[in-house]
Amino acid sequence: MSGKYDDLLYLPHHESVRHPRMSPEDRAAQFAPFAALTGLDAQMQEAARLTDGKILLSEEHKLQINDLLQEMHSRISQGITAEITYFVEDIRKAGGAYRTVRGVLQKVDPNSRSILLKDGTLIPMDDLLSVREC
Repeated sequence: MSGKYDDLLYLPHHESVRHPRMSPEDRAAQFAPFAALTGLDAQMQEAARLTDGKILLSEEHKLQINDLLQEMHSRISQGITAEITYFVEDIRKAGGAYRTVRGVLQKVDPNSRSILLKDGTLIPMDDLLSVREC
């Protein structure tokens, strides 16, 4: 074999002084297929994410919670710590999740039907599942 460029065949690989060598991962990314369906993965993950439904309380259970809140409201100046479980609507899909918080009661407002804790957490009374004094 005697070709015009035979003397180049056995030269060492050229290393650029200016540009650092590209990592194998970056080189592979150059040849990755075009993502024609951008956002599909995110939509599939969102669809697979589970949410809970809101539990409908009996009238008796609602009365028990209401009585406990009234009793706590009368002693609110004593710095009552309560553990409250309530429903939080999911902003992206139907349903939501139950959240349990513990904090010092600042205000129980029957007019706005909400409970305010000292840390600023505002809880709608219509979303309560349980309340207990700690």
